[in-house]
Amino acid sequence: MLRPSIFNDNFTDSLFDNFFGDMFLPAQHMRTASAMTTDIRELPDSYLIDMELPGFSKEHVKAELKDGYMTITAARSEKKDEEDEKGRYVRKERYSGSYSRSFYVGEAVTEKDIQAKFTDGILTVTVPKKEPAPQAEQKRYIAIEG
Repeated sequence: MLRPSIFNDNFTDSLFDNFFGDMFLPAQHMRTASAMTTDIRELPDSYLIDMELPGFSKEHVKAELKDGYMTITAARSEKKDEEDEKGRYVRKERYSGSYSRSFYVGEAVTEKDIQAKFTDGILTVTVPKKEPAPQAEQKRYIAIEG
């Protein structure tokens, strides 16, 4: 049944979102909405992928190509100490963990075809449009007994 978006299932949740702020949510829940946000543009001969990875450095990011899927993973870890030389932390909002996203790029694309650049927290990946090489039709004969 169609109904106006004001009557969505989480109406009361969104009503109080800004009232209480995010003071009761752990830092991990606050970051999931904006983690790895991605823009994909189609160009005449390629696709351009811009992915936001705030707080990650180039060393934290890996891209893998397997079976036609490109998987981008960003991971980092931090010490879980609750104190430093200046005192005890009341709240820590720095994230430790990993994110991962996969995109189907086709089985004709190789890792040599893909170009990637990481600048100011933005990963830019260029994936060429490649059609699979046409395979010659193979004739398959059926044995006829007689």
